[in-house]
Amino acid sequence: MKLDTLGVQAFISIADRASFQRAANELHISQTAITRRLQTLESNLGVKLIERTTRTVALTATGNDFLPQARRLMGELSNALVEIIESGKARRGDVCIACVPTAGIQFLPRIIQEYSDLFPNNRITILDHSSAAVADAVLRREAEFGINVAQTHHSELTSSRLLTDQFALVCRDDHPLAKKRSLAWKQLAPYPLIFAGQANANRSVLDQALGNSKIKLQLFYEVQRSSTALGLVAEGVAVAVVPRLAVQKAAYPRLRAIALVDPIICRYLVLVARSAAHLSPAAQALYDLIKQRAAASSA
Repeated sequence: MKLDTLGVQAFISIADRASFQRAANELHISQTAITRRLQTLESNLGVKLIERTTRTVALTATGNDFLPQARRLMGELSNALVEIIESGKARRGDVCIACVPTAGIQFLPRIIQEYSDLFPNNRITILDHSSAAVADAVLRREAEFGINVAQTHHSELTSSRLLTDQFALVCRDDHPLAKKRSLAWKQLAPYPLIFAGQANANRSVLDQALGNSKIKLQLFYEVQRSSTALGLVAEGVAVAVVPRLAVQKAAYPRLRAIALVDPIICRYLVLVARSAAHLSPAAQALYDLIKQRAAASSA
């Protein structure tokens, strides 16, 4: 059954004022309109709520029983609407976003801390997924928006560029390449490499950039996450090609990140959201803050 809020409001106003005319004046409508609203409510409920004569207006027994319930119903609705309005103005609420893991290592933490300082009551859920899973989470509305690697995306998604992230070689400080400040890709040819696996979005970026070159690389190990590559490097298994954002100096103090040039290969991180989406006020505040901080870091 459809909730007839206008009818309930009219019923309460008539009951409180014992007059159709005074109730109509209070609601800024005509007496005919308020009569119609009450009649529609009574018709929907199948009961008579108010008895009216030429001189008096009185509640029926059913109307008398319903009045406190009607007041409670309208009070709860009013409180809920006020809460929504206040939450929108204060940008309060829970937020769920999806992101590729490397975005959550260096770029996102400082922004999350700043956001938490601004909105201490807002809870944040971060779904750290592969690139494909980030897009899926946004499409399925599991996350309001995401941070992803730029690529061809679903027609129902929009993207906005955030950051440029250059690929680098990571090795231990005791490796022969550790003292280099930069390396041409062809200089990696003699060394076994840890490389992004086929399911990783970074792999398509690298394959496309290196596809027309004659550079021969020894791809001995393939991993789906850069964090796994760093762990293998730290144990001396091999050297790895990873995005710069993946490298945490404090986590692995013995690792060295060396710029890779000739060619310089970068990936781009983007904000993704559903094309027709209207972000909640809390999510919009985080979305805007991420864009602002990305723009500032690129300036």
